[in-house]
Amino acid sequence: MAHTIRNPFVILTLYLMGLIVCISILTHLYIQGGLSATWVLLAFIATSFITALFALFRTHNKQLGYVIKALSNGDSTLGLSPHDPMRQHFESVKKQIQSARFNAEQQTQFLQALLVHIDLAVLVCDARGTVIESNPAAAKLLGLQVDHLSQLNTLGSLILNTEKSLRSTAQWQQGEQQDTLSIQVSVAQIQGKIRKVITLHSIREALLMKEQQAYKRLTQVLTHEVANSITPLASIAQTCHSLIPDSLTFEDEEDKADLSLALNTLASRTTHLGEFIQRFRNVSSLPKPTLTPNSLEPLLERIIALHHTQLQADKITYSLNVNAAHLVMFDHAQIEQVLINLFKNAIEAINTAQLNSKSSTAAIAVTLAQNSAQQVYVDIADTGLGVAEHVIDMIFVPFFTTKPQGSGIGLSLSRQIMINHGGDLRYIKRENGGCFRCVFG
Repeated sequence: MAHTIRNPFVILTLYLMGLIVCISILTHLYIQGGLSATWVLLAFIATSFITALFALFRTHNKQLGYVIKALSNGDSTLGLSPHDPMRQHFESVKKQIQSARFNAEQQTQFLQALLVHIDLAVLVCDARGTVIESNPAAAKLLGLQVDHLSQLNTLGSLILNTEKSLRSTAQWQQGEQQDTLSIQVSVAQIQGKIRKVITLHSIREALLMKEQQAYKRLTQVLTHEVANSITPLASIAQTCHSLIPDSLTFEDEEDKADLSLALNTLASRTTHLGEFIQRFRNVSSLPKPTLTPNSLEPLLERIIALHHTQLQADKITYSLNVNAAHLVMFDHAQIEQVLINLFKNAIEAINTAQLNSKSSTAAIAVTLAQNSAQQVYVDIADTGLGVAEHVIDMIFVPFFTTKPQGSGIGLSLSRQIMINHGGDLRYIKRENGGCFRCVFG
């Protein structure tokens, strides 16, 4: 675009001066002699000046349009002379706009890089819940790419109904794993529009850590106060029993037998109690798993083979369904311990149901599959009585058991192993029987 543009300020001044002179002369001639040929000529000249002024303003407006278009398009080829004031102003404005644009782009790139690299999940939405900006940590934490808060169900409703700053916690289900999220919402008005900045953080591991620390403190009390007293009691009881001479007589011979039985019982029960304390100590002193890539299918086949004789004796049928053949990172010995414990519990549940004549079938189904969150899991389902509704929340608490001879350690230890693997152990409600699910992270 090339235009020859003269200095509009000089031309405007000359036109105005000429117009003023013409009007003055016309007024003087009209007053002196009325209309004449000279007056008509000067009137024509004045009209020409006025027309030229309108043309000048039009040209000036066009020039401004060219300048604005050039600024918006980044075009500097206006055809202005190097000494033209318009060119100097144009260059100055162009540099300011370029500098402001460069700074804005720098800030935008910095913020985008910051959002990508921080582990804190961040969402930015408008007043209607449409997500304007989010970072990869949010998709990773929530397990989905969020475009609208309605995708977050109850959590989304909580954020959408917030009209001021908020700090809260909420439960979030990602795949097979229950999570507890810490939520912080900041509401701001930017350029007349409502914007909500949401940060989400998982506090599940922190809660589990506190739970483990509580178990460890309890274990320390038990091992210090109880275990230190159990060992001498068992030793004293055994010593007393060995010191009873064969020639010792009582008025009633049954008293001697009762004394011997009491000492043996005391020694036996203190020994069992010591073993119980030792098993509970294993919950808090569980070694860190050695993770290696393994296939779960051979391990499941081995678990079934180990229980094959017992399954036949109890007339329990079994099935192994493999719907996922992915390698999983896990500690072979620890996961084997978990699966053996769950398989043993399934057999006991079926035997209990049959003993009470409350089950006509006896079957265990082992399933290896993958959920919607791409997590590999193992289900061990049985046709027993299942877990009563009022005790489901307690089955993973140490010492809690519904079995007459149970210690309440097996399930809590198994869940701790799965948590250390980055997964979880969950109970799945079913209409018939029970099911425990090992989810791998």
